[in-house]
Amino acid sequence: MGKFARLAEVLVEDGLAPDGFVRPEPASFAVVSRAHHPDYVRAVFDCDLPREAERRIGLPITPSVVLRSRAATAGTLLTARLALEHGLACNSAGGSHHAAGAHGSGFCVFNDVAVAAANLLAEGAVSRVLVVDLDVHQGDGTAEIFAGDERVFTLSVHAAKNFPARKVAGDLDLELADGVEDEAYLAAVAGVLPEALERVQPELVFYNAGVDPHRDDKLGRLALSNEGLAARDRYVLEQCRGRGLPVAGVIGGGYSDDLDALARRHATLHRAAWTIVGA
Repeated sequence: MGKFARLAEVLVEDGLAPDGFVRPEPASFAVVSRAHHPDYVRAVFDCDLPREAERRIGLPITPSVVLRSRAATAGTLLTARLALEHGLACNSAGGSHHAAGAHGSGFCVFNDVAVAAANLLAEGAVSRVLVVDLDVHQGDGTAEIFAGDERVFTLSVHAAKNFPARKVAGDLDLELADGVEDEAYLAAVAGVLPEALERVQPELVFYNAGVDPHRDDKLGRLALSNEGLAARDRYVLEQCRGRGLPVAGVIGGGYSDDLDALARRHATLHRAAWTIVGA
């Protein structure tokens, strides 16, 4: 959890947040319930989840965890609104893609990208959304929430043998073998992203820039370098912005005992965004 505070510090230290941060109010019950079952949302808000449900998430559902989950979710919705207004915006959290409609999973309480997409669709702000998920783990919760919903297209590029053991089929899933390095990984992404963008013609792209494909990640099975992550993020943003598509970036997963190194890895997304803005 310490990576989030350290990431905010790194963004300030490196000049990537020169005007500070735009801060949302925590997401309301109504907002979260656009993507999650109301009974589940109420149990989380009341810190009244069964122990088995907490174990599935991997976190105790305490007031501080609930507040953080609501804040991160609101942050992604605000990020999406800012992206629609300005073309590109990034959250300093988000990417909790294992949370499904009626339960959390894998350290994910609420699926912030799904909540943001569902609210914008309900409002009529967008009618077609693409989720580009490059976290090392498959975005199973997002795929489950939007199964059968033609307004949301989910693309996930992930390690085949990593969590979750049982994948939920999304619209386009690309599974990679263990140990894939920069060149092969970037070629794999380049082999699916342009086609998805052309096929979907989205009005908004959510980009989950998980850094757990890094070779030093505790829970990853791939082998990207710092340079590979940077090239990946630049490529995704260039492909989207080159087509004039708004992009809302979230940081996704990343796991290390070295919080400074991990936070700097996550800042790769924001640094790539600044590069695109200044181009």
